[in-house]
Amino acid sequence: MSDDAPDARPATDGGSASDAGSGAEARPAAADQPAPEEREQPEGRRNLEGIRIDPVVEAEHDSRRAVISALVEDEPGVLARVSGLVSRRQFNIESLTVGPTTVEGHSRITMVVEETDPGIDQIEKQMAKLKPVISVGEVSGDAVTAELVLLKVEADDPAAVHSVTEMYDGRTLDAGPRTITVQLTGDEDRIDDALDAFRQFGILEIARTGQTALARGDTPTAPGEKPGTAGEPTTHDD
Repeated sequence: MSDDAPDARPATDGGSASDAGSGAEARPAAADQPAPEEREQPEGRRNLEGIRIDPVVEAEHDSRRAVISALVEDEPGVLARVSGLVSRRQFNIESLTVGPTTVEGHSRITMVVEETDPGIDQIEKQMAKLKPVISVGEVSGDAVTAELVLLKVEADDPAAVHSVTEMYDGRTLDAGPRTITVQLTGDEDRIDDALDAFRQFGILEIARTGQTALARGDTPTAPGEKPGTAGEPTTHDD
């Protein structure tokens, strides 16, 4: 072989000297890179495609309260899956209730959220993708809503406590020498007014179920929901 023949051996560094030089210029040395805590952190949350949402753009939509109703199949962990899906996307759940429907094997989840219109739309779309969810949608604004509250107050003035309880159509569930426990039901505004009235006695403990809701008249509460008398349970949309 001639001494002038080019060296046919492959390069061991994976590239030419010119390539290495350009790579070194494009990629700073590790010592020159900022530490993770020093790097600029982007603001805003990510959308469903993993793209971060500009908080300025998101702020263009005003938040509002929405009541979302979902029919689901009774499966272990379905409530955890629904609440986990919503919380992972940084949507705030104000209240969450679940209970049986007229169809055996089905339950209704009622969720109250404070979100923008795009956020509410995304909650509905993502919940609809869960296998146990049969149907989901926002309940109309003039829906019938109610919640239940258990309230324990001090019993220094039992007659006055009883009077306020009757004023708000409540029930006394337990009365002792030191405490009185009252049950209240109604829409959110009425419950809030009642709580204001009971504060004069000293509220010791309180438990609220959160809102549950049904659409008025013959309007289905969840999209496609059929009345229990039809004998035809709501099915998944294809």
